[in-house]
Amino acid sequence: MTELAILYEHPQWFRPLFAALDRRGVDHLAIPIQDHVFDPGDPTIPAPVVFNRLAMSSFLRQAEHATFHVQAALAHWELCGARVINGTAALAIDSSKARQLSLFRSLGLEIPATRVAHRRADLVRAAAGLRFPVVVKVNIGGSGAGIVRYDTLEDLAAAAEEGSAPVGVDGVSLAQEYVPARDGRVIRCETLAGRFLYAIQLTGAGSTFDLCPADVCLVDKPTISIEAYTPPPEIIRAVEAVARAASLDIGGIEYMIDDRDGAARFYDINALSNFVADPMAVLGYDPHDRLVDVLVGEIAARGGAAA
Repeated sequence: MTELAILYEHPQWFRPLFAALDRRGVDHLAIPIQDHVFDPGDPTIPAPVVFNRLAMSSFLRQAEHATFHVQAALAHWELCGARVINGTAALAIDSSKARQLSLFRSLGLEIPATRVAHRRADLVRAAAGLRFPVVVKVNIGGSGAGIVRYDTLEDLAAAAEEGSAPVGVDGVSLAQEYVPARDGRVIRCETLAGRFLYAIQLTGAGSTFDLCPADVCLVDKPTISIEAYTPPPEIIRAVEAVARAASLDIGGIEYMIDDRDGAARFYDINALSNFVADPMAVLGYDPHDRLVDVLVGEIAARGGAAA
């Protein structure tokens, strides 16, 4: 049996990962999500270790997206004994911005003031208690999809009445205070196996809500600059606590400093880490190599050959 299966959606994002696995001689099976079907009565697993690489933004590329299909498939493989990296527990957090915010608060972390609704009309009532401007976000997002800024309650009310206010694929939307990020900068911390791996600062992020830092994401965002960044120790501890609480084997956690009061406000957990573009220049090493180390360890822990 193949030792590692990778369930993936985007045809370009994972070429660096596949290349790193090939360099190490790690036997793996790449499973395109678009073509996937499974039999819930069949206990056969594709590999002892399954790596979930579902992108929450998949609904942007496919009308018949696989978000909910993958939830079912991963749950089936877990029940059949597979070790799923970023499995159903992590996916439940990844696929809900509302759950992410609840998780942050449960750990004592600050978040943007937010209200959650499942009808457009309720967004107006919910946002009435927030400071404007606000942004309306879809619950299942990715790549900045489904985020619109409204400068006044009247603007939001008009959008809700005409049916243009964002509503996600699960019917849930969030009204959230727009946080003025200090120096126009947001911080993305990457974690691996529950530990802080690295952080980058994205400056000029106020020009877009799409903050994906990978090569294929940056072609249309020339206003964003990316640099390595070292957060203070208390932020690193917080990020690792979030990763553990979210059952996040690998993923990014984002925060910004609110220029109004200096608070670090956490707002996003992203289980799909494409890592940063040009990592040798930004970080001085390729984090895919460390990811492969973790994958090899998972394989060995299940009796496979460690490459």
